[in-house]
Amino acid sequence: MDYAATTPIDSEARKAMEPYFSQEFGNTMSLHSFGQSAKSVLEGCRKKIAKILNAEQDEIYFTASATESNNTVLKGLPGRHIIISPIEHPCIMETANWLEKNGAKVTRLKTDRYGFVNLSEIEETVTEQALVSVIHASNEIGTLQDIAKIGEISRSKNALFHTDASQSFGKIPIDVKEMKIDLLTASSQKIYGPKGAGLLFVKRGIKLEPLLHGGGQESGLRSSTINLPAIVGFAKAAEIAQERMEADFKKISALRDKLISGVLKIEGAYLTGHPEERLPNIASFYFDFVEGESLLLQLDLDGIAVSTGSACSSDKLEPSHVLLALGLEHEQAHGSLRVSLGRSTTEEEIGYFLDKLEKAVEKFRTLSPIK
Repeated sequence: MDYAATTPIDSEARKAMEPYFSQEFGNTMSLHSFGQSAKSVLEGCRKKIAKILNAEQDEIYFTASATESNNTVLKGLPGRHIIISPIEHPCIMETANWLEKNGAKVTRLKTDRYGFVNLSEIEETVTEQALVSVIHASNEIGTLQDIAKIGEISRSKNALFHTDASQSFGKIPIDVKEMKIDLLTASSQKIYGPKGAGLLFVKRGIKLEPLLHGGGQESGLRSSTINLPAIVGFAKAAEIAQERMEADFKKISALRDKLISGVLKIEGAYLTGHPEERLPNIASFYFDFVEGESLLLQLDLDGIAVSTGSACSSDKLEPSHVLLALGLEHEQAHGSLRVSLGRSTTEEEIGYFLDKLEKAVEKFRTLSPIK
């Protein structure tokens, strides 16, 4: 129940990758037939992704991860006034902090108790030549921002708009033209593709400074030998996600709602994020008088994988910056638990989870010196 952290590779995506490890192993930059064959496959993958996002083929760049894509955007537009939400993934937050230490102007927006950024504040804050970067769907609480409206405001001010869509891509429809998105990040490992592949959409006409310099791959934006097997798996996983999107959304949303209903029956349990405007697969809670870390470890002993705090840093003892941004107290944020569902999640697993969670909460409240 930690699919927001990562997913297993879809069997079809894995099968699609296999020839490119040993048989079709050419370097996409080579001029001979092996290399040109690999290049043709790479461009086919780019075309598939572009179609899903309603982008142009030459607007899609492949990277090694969402972290790399996000770093490329924020560091690749020097001199811009950077405007971010306070509930971004750490790879946005930490990059913005580093840029600020090195002289960049960074503004951090506020959110309400559901995690929504204030659109009026964006309108007041955005200046010409600013870069607005707001996560599409929170990786921790699942709240979905009004990306189309943020894109509209940014464009009206001649600012650039970037969204980290790592959690939303493949789960809900995204149209970069309709939503007025200038730059977008997505990740393979969140949609049943392999780790080690990400993408960056860059609207035509936007010039980014590369993070990596070298052989000039990816039209000069990302020098490094192309990881063709991973990109093939990513494109196949994205294609499958697009085909299954409606059915997966319906099934997983129903399971999520059953999960939320069951958890909120526990005394002193609270849902974080918006109850309706949220991803179909993520539900985040906090519990009075119980540490999320204790719950995580107990549930792990019961064979259940969940997350506490932010997905990639659950080994940290600091309270989640996302939950603090919602206005939670430190002790409340320490009691957080994120549950994220996937294609293979069943009703029986939801029932098993609810049973074990209730027992774990009762156990730790009995031991709690605060209670």
